[in-house]
Amino acid sequence: MDMGTPMRKTIKLYSAFAVGLFCALAGAGGLADWYNSAIRSAHAGVAESGAKTVAAAALPDFASLAKKLGPAVVNISTTQVRRTAEQAPAPFGEGDPLGQFWERFFGGPIPRGPQRQAGLGSGFVIDRDGTILTNYHVVDGAQKIVVKLSDGRGFDAKVLGKDQKTDIAIIKISAGHDLPVATLGDSDRLEVGEWVMAIGNPFGLDHTVTSGIVSAKGRHIGAGPYEDFIQTDASINPGNSGGPLINLRGEVVGINTAIFSQSGGNIGIGFAIPTNLVKELLPNLKDNGKVVRGYLGVTIQKITPEIAESLGMKQPSGALVADVAKAGPAERAGIKTGDVIVEFNGKEIKDSGELPLQAARTAPGKQAQLRILRNGKELTLPLTVGELKEREVVAAAQSGGLGLAVQPVTASIAAKLGLERAEGLVITSIKPGSPADEAGLQRGDVIAEINRQPVRDRSDYDRAMEKTEKGKSLLFLVRRGEGSLFLALKP
Repeated sequence: MDMGTPMRKTIKLYSAFAVGLFCALAGAGGLADWYNSAIRSAHAGVAESGAKTVAAAALPDFASLAKKLGPAVVNISTTQVRRTAEQAPAPFGEGDPLGQFWERFFGGPIPRGPQRQAGLGSGFVIDRDGTILTNYHVVDGAQKIVVKLSDGRGFDAKVLGKDQKTDIAIIKISAGHDLPVATLGDSDRLEVGEWVMAIGNPFGLDHTVTSGIVSAKGRHIGAGPYEDFIQTDASINPGNSGGPLINLRGEVVGINTAIFSQSGGNIGIGFAIPTNLVKELLPNLKDNGKVVRGYLGVTIQKITPEIAESLGMKQPSGALVADVAKAGPAERAGIKTGDVIVEFNGKEIKDSGELPLQAARTAPGKQAQLRILRNGKELTLPLTVGELKEREVVAAAQSGGLGLAVQPVTASIAAKLGLERAEGLVITSIKPGSPADEAGLQRGDVIAEINRQPVRDRSDYDRAMEKTEKGKSLLFLVRRGEGSLFLALKP
């Protein structure tokens, strides 16, 4: 059979169709129109693609931001005198080899009197009169502070106010004329992924500009009780402390404060204090030289999944009250140990670290509404905020399991532990490597409650253990020192 014949017929058929279509278009003038239309479409497609490429490649105008904000950023150098013992004896006695080495290479004895230490940091002008914002740790303990402006002139500065808990300080210079000012923006408007720029003096290199994005918000890094850091990958190094973090509108949204690093250099994880927190503190710092904070009178801890399960909560959120200060605002308001504070003045408390921040922001004497959970029921309690004295209000959260030995609290044990009465069970030993050991339970802890039921003696303890459902967590309340702490123990 000739297999080529049908194929040749098909090719001829398509060829005839193509020739016919070509002639029809040509005869009607359609070919030229079709060709021109195709060319125009191709050009338009290329132009649109090019515009998208240019738009995608466009970056923020950091040059303009640097020109605008650079003059408001300053270099801060400090001098601190560290006092050591005068005429201290050589550590290795007569013929000290270290002393001989020092004399041979430095032409004199090892200095043993007061010694000067130098520090470097950054800051930025927030008022034309020379008021400058920086970090507390930049100027802490300094006997002399020198501020160098972007034009190279230097001025002695004095401290107007400082706050260690938030690492903020205000200093002032007298330049004799108005200075360029950096505007404080709204840090709450920041979005994760938004471009930001940092200006500072890393390693003493004046007015260094770096850029990056906002990596995260609301970070808690264990630096203090009032943390709400902005995390950024804009390069921050030693000497950047106190410098501004700037958004694309040219507003300062944070004060560069800390880095996470194993080498001391930048690895893309830096932290800045949000300006909205700073703005709340500025009036107090300017007028009083310190910050006056609100005080609730509770010790709180984080709610772990195990504790949430023990309390019958669907998810771990809120702040668990581990202790209530006697005659404090919380006790007067009716708050009890074991309550979970889930809302403060209409602000939801998702994490225990949020409560101290909200309380501190409330002026002493003002009334606040607290929404709490108590034994699975919601209550709203009015509370008059007190004034915080120098005391901590946050207790670290812990979790645990079993592996402990207990005995009743005797009169002698109560006296030794400073307890008012001989009641409850004291932990006498913890098995090394056991869940209780890993949880942080300690010898000498006094068990006051199990699953919100009081433990007065061994029978209460055994009864609580017998009622425990298999696989369910036990919520212990233990007294440790002068405070108390909840621990969720999972068998």
